[in-house]
Amino acid sequence: MNYGLTFFLNSILLGVALAMDAFSLSLANGLQEPKMRRTRMCTIAGVFGGFQALMPLIGYFCIHTIVSLFTSLQKWIPWVALLLLCFIGGKMLLDGLRGGEAEETTQAVGFGALMLQGIATSIDALSVGFTMADYGWLQAIVCALIIALVTFVICIAGLLIGRKVGTVLAGKASILGGVILIAIGIEIFVKGVF
Repeated sequence: MNYGLTFFLNSILLGVALAMDAFSLSLANGLQEPKMRRTRMCTIAGVFGGFQALMPLIGYFCIHTIVSLFTSLQKWIPWVALLLLCFIGGKMLLDGLRGGEAEETTQAVGFGALMLQGIATSIDALSVGFTMADYGWLQAIVCALIIALVTFVICIAGLLIGRKVGTVLAGKASILGGVILIAIGIEIFVKGVF
């Protein structure tokens, strides 16, 4: 396989498709933290982009080495995503209902929660490694980097939109963010199971 226009177009489209869950979480994170600084936005988008690149590479590695093990684990991916996102979303929802809105100067999403979000939104990208089975290892890395870049740009857009709307919604941002996370978890679960 060569690095033609089709390769780059397919990689970009894969990035867009995989970034939709991360976009929604970025929107929720922006809602929670309307005064988010640019460096934090880049960190959040970078984490999502990094996980979206890493998971297909893990899938690629699995398809070339331990296919039988990965196939048996694939049925659990929707369950893991559902549990992680419902846990994080439920916590946000409860904090919002209890009036525990984040101060404007504090970070709404801590490091641990951000890592869980990154895993939850990208775990379904493991199967994308199967679509890259014909690629050489260098092509797989280039494809993963394109996916990461596309995800980064889309997540920055989600954070900017969420930040703008979060300023308007102020007191209800945690509730809305929690509902969004739970809805994403349910959507991933339904797509993966049915």
